[in-house]
Amino acid sequence: MSIPANLKYTKEHEWVRVEGDVAFIGITDYAQSELGEIVFVEVETVGESLSSGDVFGTVEAVKTVSELFMPLTGEVLEFNAELESAPELVNEDPYGKGWMIKMTVADATELADLLSDTEYGALIG
Repeated sequence: MSIPANLKYTKEHEWVRVEGDVAFIGITDYAQSELGEIVFVEVETVGESLSSGDVFGTVEAVKTVSELFMPLTGEVLEFNAELESAPELVNEDPYGKGWMIKMTVADATELADLLSDTEYGALIG
């Protein structure tokens, strides 16, 4: 199970990569493996300002649908359009081409509330 050290994580299995004042968000390798084959990713919150913990979209696998939660407060800037035609990128490359949204980081102090790679590893066992 891949848990890159340069990312932050949530207890709901999202990952966060901050680049300046923008953050990329996706689901972890563990989450995609638990969900199984991803068939659809829906994000209808582009342009909206959301709080940490708010639902920003859903991911649909063959057997289930799961909500996606904002790890930080900020505005959803962009949805990864590649996922519209290739949702399997979430399974194949969850930390790279399978990213889901880009967002602004409204309050950088919220990053301290996220899990490190070691803490996330302990969470999933």
